[in-house]
Amino acid sequence: MASGQSGGCLCGAVRYEARGDLRDVVNCHCGRCRRTHGHVGAYTEVASSDLVLTDDRGLAWYVSDRRERGFCRECGASLFWRREQGATTSIAAGTLDEPTGLRTVAHIYVASKGDYYEIADQLPRHRASDGAESA
Repeated sequence: MASGQSGGCLCGAVRYEARGDLRDVVNCHCGRCRRTHGHVGAYTEVASSDLVLTDDRGLAWYVSDRRERGFCRECGASLFWRREQGATTSIAAGTLDEPTGLRTVAHIYVASKGDYYEIADQLPRHRASDGAESA
């Protein structure tokens, strides 16, 4: 687990600090993530109370089915995902400043993966997310 990470969107209109421990990265293959990112979603996670926005002038939220997705309305970068008012917030791993100190540890929603790619590594694979809602 890493902590004290910063990150942001492509254009800099959204910057954040994750001041608590970050979970290692999980790749989500659900249809929502694939449509949001254009491919697999790779997420870490932090307690929502430990996610501090240092610049949010570009931040917008898309809310649907009690799910919230934070993105930059200026450059379009997908940054965050959480259940509506959730205790944890998932952070798109690619938006973190390097070095992250994180590693990818699993794949979830592999039953929903796209038909145009294969999962070629030996990481644990879960048909869903072990009881949690799809991202």
